[in-house]
Amino acid sequence: MNLNYTAEQEAFRAEVRQFLHDNLPEDIRLRTEKRLRPDKATTQRWQKILSDKGWGASNWPKEYGGTGWDAIEQLIFEEECAAAGAPRQLDFGLRMVAPVIMSFATEEQKQRFLPGILTGEDWWCQGYSEPGAGSDLASLRTSAKRDGDKYIVNGQKTWTTLGQHADWIFCLVRTSTEGKPQQGISFLLIDMKTPGVTVRPIIMLDGEHEVNEVYFDNVEVPVENLIGEENRGWTYAKFLLGHERTGLANVGQWKAMMTRLKQVARETKDGQQPLIENTRFRDRLAQLDIELKALELTVLRVLTDEKGPGPQASILKVRGTEIGQNMFELLMEAMGTDAIAHIPDALELDYEGARVGSEHATPATGDYLNMRKLSIFGGSNEIQRNIIAQMVLGL
Repeated sequence: MNLNYTAEQEAFRAEVRQFLHDNLPEDIRLRTEKRLRPDKATTQRWQKILSDKGWGASNWPKEYGGTGWDAIEQLIFEEECAAAGAPRQLDFGLRMVAPVIMSFATEEQKQRFLPGILTGEDWWCQGYSEPGAGSDLASLRTSAKRDGDKYIVNGQKTWTTLGQHADWIFCLVRTSTEGKPQQGISFLLIDMKTPGVTVRPIIMLDGEHEVNEVYFDNVEVPVENLIGEENRGWTYAKFLLGHERTGLANVGQWKAMMTRLKQVARETKDGQQPLIENTRFRDRLAQLDIELKALELTVLRVLTDEKGPGPQASILKVRGTEIGQNMFELLMEAMGTDAIAHIPDALELDYEGARVGSEHATPATGDYLNMRKLSIFGGSNEIQRNIIAQMVLGL
């Protein structure tokens, strides 16, 4: 693999960097820089700006309104967005359900759902995990019973990230109890405004409302919202998880955070020597930097594979999430007393109340607590190691 960027790729990087300089609104950049609470209106506004430029979906083919960029261009774009302070685009629509729709949906379904994802008008969430069916997803019990031209859905999903904002949810539902558990699952798209859908918040360790429980009580869903074939949802779910796990490598975000971490480590606080001069901290930082570079190269190998994300995506998921957790831990240590745990109101841009710590204080401790989830969602890292052993190493 040639590890050097070509002149054309460097020119593309310069184009992206200039666009971000000219078009990323300052209030959006500040929200990202200060790690403030994710905001639906802000996320949708940024997605609309990208969509108007024709850059709304870096990983989509042109025929569906995407950029048609290759893997290197996508990586450059994500790196530059993270470095500039742009908010992360919503993966649930762009990188998770959209590839499933493109690959397995009818032409009518593509025309109905893809445009709203591209512009950011439609906010999607994921309905996979249930109480008692997380890593063992095949044991899910949410049922969808056919009744004429509709399904009647009953059950519960949990850990539904940002479900309180969602317009739509893509769900795995049980349509048959015959045969192996995986054989009776279907992939259904459900309008969150449908009567019988209830969203209840789950408050996390950092005090934030990020995840939810979603209940379905005799929810009527048109049969036309079924993706692909009935009872083939497990196949589509595995396809989707390959894309999700590749995205969880998060290389662009971690590179931007590494830059921030090095800046903090070089700062002098209260007359003390910079933390970067502490040998033990510097060694840990250097090790993390090396691991991040290795992850970046592995991502390039997976993304440039013509077959698309396969079981190798599990490697990216494990290493990306572990690197992220270690990075948040180091940042919390480096921030010291400025790593405030959490002041809910302070996570809004217009907050003018009392603060804890200096003017550089950020919710680094809250972030550290929040990111303990990284090694669990998207399929726990223990499950990913089993996949790697069986399907990559052939053990």
